[in-house]
Amino acid sequence: MKMCRSSDKKLEKFLLSKEVETSFNRVQAQSIKCGFGQQGVCCRLCSNGPCRITPKSPRGVCGATADTIVARNFLRAVASGAACYLHVVETTARNLKAVGEKKGKIKGINTLNELAELFSIQEDDIHKKAIRVADKVLNDLYKARHEKMELVEKMAYKPRYKKWEELNILPGGAKSEVFDAIVKTSTNLNSDPVDMLLHSLNLGICTGVYGLTLTNLLNDVMLGEPVIRTASVGFKVVDEDYINIMITGHQHSVISHLQDRLIDEDIKRLAGSVGAKGFKLVGCTCVGQDLQLRGQHYQEVFSGHVGNNFTSEGLIATGAIDYIVSEFNCTLPGIEPIADKYMVGMICLDDVAKKANAEYVNFNMNEEEEISEYIINKALESYKNRRCKVKIDIPKDHGHDDVITGVSEKSLKKFLGNTWKPLIDLIAEGKIKGVAGIVGCSNLTAMGHDVFTVELTKELIKRDIIVLSAGCSSGGLENVGLMSPKAASLAGDNLKSVCESLGIPPVLNFGPCLAIGRLEIVATELAEALGIDIPELPLVLSAPQWLEEQALADGAFGLALGLPLHLAIPPFITGSKLVTEVLTNTLTNMTGGQLILEDDVKKAADKLEQIVIERRKSLGLVVEDEGEIA
Repeated sequence: MKMCRSSDKKLEKFLLSKEVETSFNRVQAQSIKCGFGQQGVCCRLCSNGPCRITPKSPRGVCGATADTIVARNFLRAVASGAACYLHVVETTARNLKAVGEKKGKIKGINTLNELAELFSIQEDDIHKKAIRVADKVLNDLYKARHEKMELVEKMAYKPRYKKWEELNILPGGAKSEVFDAIVKTSTNLNSDPVDMLLHSLNLGICTGVYGLTLTNLLNDVMLGEPVIRTASVGFKVVDEDYINIMITGHQHSVISHLQDRLIDEDIKRLAGSVGAKGFKLVGCTCVGQDLQLRGQHYQEVFSGHVGNNFTSEGLIATGAIDYIVSEFNCTLPGIEPIADKYMVGMICLDDVAKKANAEYVNFNMNEEEEISEYIINKALESYKNRRCKVKIDIPKDHGHDDVITGVSEKSLKKFLGNTWKPLIDLIAEGKIKGVAGIVGCSNLTAMGHDVFTVELTKELIKRDIIVLSAGCSSGGLENVGLMSPKAASLAGDNLKSVCESLGIPPVLNFGPCLAIGRLEIVATELAEALGIDIPELPLVLSAPQWLEEQALADGAFGLALGLPLHLAIPPFITGSKLVTEVLTNTLTNMTGGQLILEDDVKKAADKLEQIVIERRKSLGLVVEDEGEIA
């Protein structure tokens, strides 16, 4: 079967050897795209349509212009993405509250204390403190739209908060903001594209402060804070001697009891009764990255991270996966026929992620013990029934054993001596020219699976720009070796010497897409240390292979922060000159942010590097080959 390219050639070779249809094959059949859809000028909101805007037909039946239709479609997409992230933070906060109520184990006391202090909570009992922190988050989420969320002011960098206040984009209750975005974009309602774009920025703030940043911190309280360490990645982490449970999704706290229970002695004996050495969780998609991020705390139960969303189909095709636990998105529908072929059972713990061939069990922290026992028994049964009937084929040459992981805003700062000064000094001296966040999804259309992401990253590090990654992009970058110290050889001379002296790779792995919130904390603390606003930093963002609506909500947050954001594929806006102009140009005078659309790797790197150089000049920093800027 024909298939698209991958930056991961060993994965590509493995998939070619299997008689299974995957996304890599289906992308060929979907290569002809709808031009109206690509430009965002198709409207199907009412039965007079679908209407398609063309030069000869510049308005829909109702009179809506391309500007209105594109802005409406864009806001709806951002609202959907924001809703996904808000679902995750809501689940996480509810789970933290349940931990407090049950007086369960709290592994991140320091983070809990920091949040309590930030939220002005005075409470000595750690469990009551956890409840009150969770309630603060939930109460904000559930406010009416006219009630401003109070934690935004506490969490946000003060110059940014002031800018958002000036633009009147401070969000009210986040769920209400999503609700009214859907109302606003319905038939014959809002027709003002600028208003809808401002609402998108509002939802970006909801996404960033709550769905990203707070989700990470609440998870740190329950699950432990990240610790920098060396880990193995790729198919090589899978051990066929264990009962292997593949996990997919974004909601780490949902599997917290299961991961602890799997290493209890009675459960090990249970696995031994059927000839297995024990149970292992195998990471795939963002929840796997989250487990890898905190892997220092879970070394016995976690086998390692295999790859991003489009690696999951190949993982099941190894035959070594015995059961699949899903709790959120990035769980591809394409895994269903492969799971059936290899007789792999699947359970979904959140109905928003219900797969057609999966069993659904509603997760509840008050029933976590029973749910964990049920999953363990189903995995055990699956192992017994299938292992004698399937061939195990694990490409053990796939992946790396020396990936640096566990990087967070706290662990990185600790590595630097509990201060950002060493990093700031390296940037000031020009040894590190600037910082690029390569974030977000993986897709199969920007040159192939992870191809644009990997090639752009190589181009940036070659120019002495250090890369911080979060999301499915991390899975692609680590599997080709860019997150291993040996990748320093691919960096420019200055960055190479920094990496070799510190024993780090030129690409630092912050983990799942949720960790984009961690990158925001790094940016905020760097700006604060320098006494400047975030848009003044020599820092750029790229989500080169963005895939879904959540990525657009991430992007709206980046633009609200005032950061340049590169995309290799336009977010279905090019049919509107006004929307394109606002996002790519006008926005720089509003938030400082800017959307950069470029589908050529070298040209994208040129544009991002030029922004870094211009910001260095504005800060009076040395620019290589140009001497010192006064």
